[in-house]
Amino acid sequence: MARYTGPVCKLCRREGQKLFLKGERCYFKCAFEHKNYPPGEHGQSREKQKDYGIRLREKQKIRRIYGIMEKQFKRYFRLAERQRGITGENLLRMLESRLDNIVYRSGFGSSRAEARQLVLHNHFIVNGKKVNIPSYLTKAGEVVQVKEGSRGVDRIVRSIEAAQQRGTPEWLELDLDKMQVTIQALPARDQVSESIDEHLVIELYSK
Repeated sequence: MARYTGPVCKLCRREGQKLFLKGERCYFKCAFEHKNYPPGEHGQSREKQKDYGIRLREKQKIRRIYGIMEKQFKRYFRLAERQRGITGENLLRMLESRLDNIVYRSGFGSSRAEARQLVLHNHFIVNGKKVNIPSYLTKAGEVVQVKEGSRGVDRIVRSIEAAQQRGTPEWLELDLDKMQVTIQALPARDQVSESIDEHLVIELYSK
């Protein structure tokens, strides 16, 4: 499974905003707060971006927020195009329904990268069945639960404690007693909290 393994703080600096890719550290010790300009020797120069560059940066930002590679992102876009409704909203809904994102949104992982690793290590079940595929697209009504033998895992316990300041999206029903989350419905556009302009991505791929 291909994934980015380089320094993630540089990604936030490149996109010009905090993407919260390192979990708790992003709240207390964030490199972006000290170096809020792009990395590299020309990072502090103020070059005006062209239209293509603006659209490209927005697409890259979305990819980096959800931790997916170019080929996979393009496949999601093509699937969103074929679905009924608004393509941009379909795309975001699909990205939000990924299992690793559900684990992160529920607070069982401090970041999407950590949530992805926890899923890969078989710490979660979906509707009572083992699922260790981070890109698994969940559906409304499905229940994601921490396996009984994994409920004492230190990273999961710490993530739950730290997630209180993030809160849980209203489209998810979290039950900490059972260590599970129920997907009540896939999110509407106004329920996606990230600062994203999906219209720029539509324009990029429409050319």
